[in-house]
Amino acid sequence: MGAIALAICLPLAYYNGSLFRWQNNLTLVTIISVTGASMLASGLRLRRERELANVRLVAEAAQRVLLRPVPRRAADLQIALSYTSAAAEAQIGGDLYEVVTTPNGVRLLIGDVQGKGLGAVETAAWVLGAFREAAYDEDDLLGVSERLEASLARRLGDEAFVTAILAELRDGELVVLNCGHPAPLLLTREGGVRLMDPPEEGLPLGLAALAPGHAKPYRIPFRQGDRILLYTDGVIETRDRTGAFYPLVERASLLSEADAQHALDTLREDLLEHAGGPLPDDAAMLLLRRLRDRIMEAPLSS
Repeated sequence: MGAIALAICLPLAYYNGSLFRWQNNLTLVTIISVTGASMLASGLRLRRERELANVRLVAEAAQRVLLRPVPRRAADLQIALSYTSAAAEAQIGGDLYEVVTTPNGVRLLIGDVQGKGLGAVETAAWVLGAFREAAYDEDDLLGVSERLEASLARRLGDEAFVTAILAELRDGELVVLNCGHPAPLLLTREGGVRLMDPPEEGLPLGLAALAPGHAKPYRIPFRQGDRILLYTDGVIETRDRTGAFYPLVERASLLSEADAQHALDTLREDLLEHAGGPLPDDAAMLLLRRLRDRIMEAPLSS
């Protein structure tokens, strides 16, 4: 544009006999100055765009390591995942999840790290690493939670914590260890919907020193055709413009579609519509659907 402006200005100045007059010289200097400033600004913008693209590549690599894609099938489970970060342009945050097949069956983790930002992401990575190791080594969920507590004791501060649900699939039921996390939502094949609260409240991971005992596992009946939704508090604490919380139990009918992932995507869209904009907190959801009655050990497949 600067070259075009000069190509127009010079012939016109020559035609009008004002080529070397101060008014025309001022015009030429202005065009050259604006053009130079624009070129400098464009160069800086392009460099920052390249740097941002590189940062996004690193973030995507970190996401693949930290939050690996969960298998869509594990044993007789159909699994669906939804993860929405509250941070603009971010793909990872303080919420975490994992599904692994171990010699003791399929084990799952969903959790929420206290706080936000890079510190929460670092803690989430610490918890996931400890779970992936302990899930294979320990015989029961209490052993897994103790390993997580030991790992977090070396990492977290005095008042930091992680709410979490540890679960494992057994014949006809889901064994759950709830560490201060929102209760799972059970949707039966007959259409019933209810929150499966633990018989005793358990402390979040990282706060075991404040109580003499540990959270106790409890069992949720999980038959063919039933569905269980595990989620973080970013779902139920999302408010609309009037301040009303998202009514998860009332909207559970959205999860009745045959395809679990499509059903969960529908619920996520409804959640975003309720918020009317970006979510105030990270929101992770795992939807589990039983496909047949008896569990047979099988390798993970995606």
